[in-house]
Amino acid sequence: SMAGTLYLVPTPIGNLSDISDRCRETLQSVDFIAAEDTRNTMHLLTYLGIQKPMVSYFEHNKRARGEEILARISSGESCALVTDAGMPAVSDPGADLVALCAERGISVSCVPGACAVVTALALSALPTGRFCFEGFLSTDKTSRKRHLASLAQEQRTMIFYEAPHKLRGTLDDILLVLGDRKVSLVREITKKYEEVLLTTLSGAVEYFKENEPRGEFVLVIEGAPEKSTEEVTEDDIRTAFAEAVESGMTKSAASAAVAKKFGLLRRDVYDMFKGE
Repeated sequence: SMAGTLYLVPTPIGNLSDISDRCRETLQSVDFIAAEDTRNTMHLLTYLGIQKPMVSYFEHNKRARGEEILARISSGESCALVTDAGMPAVSDPGADLVALCAERGISVSCVPGACAVVTALALSALPTGRFCFEGFLSTDKTSRKRHLASLAQEQRTMIFYEAPHKLRGTLDDILLVLGDRKVSLVREITKKYEEVLLTTLSGAVEYFKENEPRGEFVLVIEGAPEKSTEEVTEDDIRTAFAEAVESGMTKSAASAAVAKKFGLLRRDVYDMFKGE
């Protein structure tokens, strides 16, 4: 028998009228829907006037449930994969399902649609030719610092997601590690109170001292300036190392961060400060 198809169907990120005719037709035509949270998807289906069998598919059941879904598709059923908001399989466990389909020769089709990353980038007034999506920063201090340190020399425009209650801490950390940069903070994308704040990291820190962050944020941050070819002095290296240690890094982590910043070998930087 012919295998079915997995359809990736994006859902609105805040405004129900962003659902396209093609999304509606696809959801209407499939045999079943795999949803991140079936209750949320139920609201959408009710709005669209569609009734379909659903199965849940999310981070903590993706292994076993993925196999069940693939078995059904292999036997000829078609499936639409949806998340609570936005594009399935991007920064989402659906990526596993797509990879398994590729491995097993099952066809995958994607309907384009709402995406917070690209929408925020388009609104950012920052360079859009090259950009990188960095997702959410870890809540764990060490992984967070490591993630940010790895971006110190990133020249592309960077995009992060952040929840309102974590925004202030995140802005402080980014300013500390990346230095002052232009930033666009886009919140409540596609909703009634959508807002774009074009400022600098230091300006944003000040602004949110006075104003309570509300809604989900996308941060679009200017990349590092192109490396200058000027000689790096020992003073530059000492200052950078002192700042890194001050921010709570171990000597080893500080050496790695400084080495990356100036394009040196970690071992050489470490040896400079070994006896201190």
